[in-house]
Amino acid sequence: MEAFRPYLKSIIFCSGIKVVDTSRIDLNLLATLEVLLAERNVTKAAAKLHLSQPAVSAQLARLRDLFDDPLLLPAQRGMTPTAKATELAPQLREALDRVRSTLQSHRDFDPETAQLAVSIACSDYVQAAVVMPLVLALRRIAPGVRVAVWHLSPALMEQQLANGDIDLVIATPDPAMRHLRACHLYEETYVLIGRQSHPDLKPGLTIENYVRLEHIIVSRRGGNFETPVDDALGVLGYRRNVVMSAGSFLFIPEIVSSSDLVALVPRRLFRAQSERLTIIDLPWLSERFDIGLIWHERCHGHAGQRWVRELIGKLMVEGEDDAPRG
Repeated sequence: MEAFRPYLKSIIFCSGIKVVDTSRIDLNLLATLEVLLAERNVTKAAAKLHLSQPAVSAQLARLRDLFDDPLLLPAQRGMTPTAKATELAPQLREALDRVRSTLQSHRDFDPETAQLAVSIACSDYVQAAVVMPLVLALRRIAPGVRVAVWHLSPALMEQQLANGDIDLVIATPDPAMRHLRACHLYEETYVLIGRQSHPDLKPGLTIENYVRLEHIIVSRRGGNFETPVDDALGVLGYRRNVVMSAGSFLFIPEIVSSSDLVALVPRRLFRAQSERLTIIDLPWLSERFDIGLIWHERCHGHAGQRWVRELIGKLMVEGEDDAPRG
């Protein structure tokens, strides 16, 4: 109801009433008045509204009190609108049409004509793997949909979703945040990348040879030289030679392509094999992670937001076939 206050005020103010508490207004009353002005007969209006005649008469009494005007006067046939009611009719129709249009826009979404801004929080990896194909698709099929990308801050995520700063998070879902909506998007695996013609990068790379290479890792918190991969290697009695800790996956291909350094990177960062890189699968590496869509209940029923979420899911399914295989 709060979203329609401006429409209600425009209806009331045009009646000449200077001060009115719109919180007391029942939108159904105005819909009844619209029908009464069209039918000019309580019985006919009641039939059209699927209400009893006494119920419509009671609503008319409330409307007369609200507008401080009889609105409809008894006539030989039906009722005759007062001057104020005649003046009110076009503004009433226009305002209610705007309300109906607003309600309908939340049920239906036409991507070709819709105007919508969507705020997405994610990591730089997700920006490249998910948001980039999303934006490219939107330019083709929904040119009025704009995307604002926020840096993902896990500690602020719940608050940002709740207060409307962001509409959608694309990240690994946290089972502890059960009050947020979430759905699985895809499971991500890793590939090993190095420069073209790297002397030690060949299919069938063993774990012994792998750990002897010079590695770059990504530390999201910054400064760490170990990741869950190193924990898994440690259980097996191995320790890899990590020589650099980077703050972003997006920095890695450039330095790897011009050195003998190697790096494990999410597979979806490379939808086509780069001319500058060698991409190797490591069948013995089981490390992987999930990526999902996370949103607040406030966005759940919005037709446009739902359409964007479904589009992302569709694009990721299509991207499965494009992910490189070593």
